[in-house]
Amino acid sequence: MSVVVEPPAFASFEALERAALACVRCPLATQGRTQVVFGTGDPHADLMFVGEGPGQQEDVQGVPFVGRAGQLLTRLIEGIGLARSDVYIANVVKCRPPGNRDPLPVEIESCRPFLEGQLAFVDPKVVVTLGNFATKLLLETKDGITKLRGREFPFRDRAVLVPTLHPSAVLRNGGAALANARADFVRVKRALERSRAAR
Repeated sequence: MSVVVEPPAFASFEALERAALACVRCPLATQGRTQVVFGTGDPHADLMFVGEGPGQQEDVQGVPFVGRAGQLLTRLIEGIGLARSDVYIANVVKCRPPGNRDPLPVEIESCRPFLEGQLAFVDPKVVVTLGNFATKLLLETKDGITKLRGREFPFRDRAVLVPTLHPSAVLRNGGAALANARADFVRVKRALERSRAAR
């Protein structure tokens, strides 16, 4: 089980973003990144998505989930009656690992204060983890996504966390994976509706 890292006391969401954009805390800062990919969407959203890390297109554009996997994520979001502008999207690591390899533990821990800060400022009611890295980090578990998806977990004080497959895994695996992802998004929609009804 990983140790919870307390986020630094950033004065504002803007200060958090400035700190992330200037970050040189781990080797990813010098291993060919084009730019830091901080996050996108509504910083006051009730629904927040957390992926793994930027790919090539994200590194070029500076926005998470803009490649083929991002297009699928957008369609899944629209499938539950929302737009990308209604949600907040971030990643565990903010810089592209070389060759799109998996992020290393030191990179995840170096970037964690920025993700923790995003979670604190956005304060979402529903968090959706996309794939293994985000799910294992935020649930502090070694269980994989195939075992955990299809369920909801209490998260922090007032939120719920819904793990689902990473859109790139859905693209690789096709039919059944897409059906599972759509079912998970129905679960997300219901969790969001419950949270709004409880206000």
